[in-house]
This record gives sequence, structure tokens and C-alpha cells, in this order.
Amino acid sequence: MTRKETMNTQATISDRLSALLALPFDQVIAGVKEAFKGEGFGTLTETDVRATLQEKIGDEIEPYSILGMCNPHLASRAIKAEHEIGLFLPCNVLVHECGGQVHVRAQDPTQMMQLAGNDALKPIADEAKALIERAMMKIRAGGDAQE
Repeated sequence: MTRKETMNTQATISDRLSALLALPFDQVIAGVKEAFKGEGFGTLTETDVRATLQEKIGDEIEPYSILGMCNPHLASRAIKAEHEIGLFLPCNVLVHECGGQVHVRAQDPTQMMQLAGNDALKPIADEAKALIERAMMKIRAGGDAQE
């Protein structure tokens, strides 16, 4: 595969794990949580990076949050296959505003699990990715998705 073909493949994969919406930031956050909940994920963490930077160093940025999503069934299977997989969990979803639009991008679990070097994780990562892609489809369908 040439470098250009590889880049095109990565862009295609990435597109299924992202969305660009013309909705209010808080509405997108709520929609992301609901879409992932519908696919069996819970929200373990919600990091408001904007508030943290403002509080810690007085820096002002547009809304920027990281959601730590976890599907307990998949997490349990992954931990049983690779006890230290917790270094790569939960599955992060970035939601940030830029130029009046809200961007949503999910971490690709197949790429994260490859870092562990354990082939037993591949089917779990593939299943997680399929569920995340379905959640992202719901997010794009539920908002005024921009291409």
C-alpha cells in the first residue's frame, strides 16, 4: 500500500469516528452521552479542559471536553485477555468547539489495542469500534451534521 493509499484509508476510518455539528456545545455533549449509552457505554469521566485551564493558568479557550466512555462488558473481556489493558481504557471522546462548530472525535479502539501487542484483544477492539461507529452515526443523524 502506498503512503497516499494509507493516508486515504486512515481518513476514511477517522471520518466514521468523527462528526462536525452546528449545534450548541452542551447539546452535543448530551447527545454524545446518549448515543454512546444506546450502544452500551457509560460515561466514566468528563473532563472540562476549558474550565481547568481557566482555573489553573487563567487561559481562555473555546469549549473543550474529553469524555471517558466505557462499555463494561467489553472492558471486562479486555481485562481478562490483558490485565494491564487499563492503560488504554476508557475510550476517549473529544468534544470541542472551533469556529462556531462543534467537533466530535472518538478514539479508535483498534489502534489503541494494537499497542498492547496481544492478538486476543483484536475481536474485542473490532466490536468496540463497530459500536462506537454506530454511536457516531447517531450523533451525526441527531444534529445538523456538516460534511
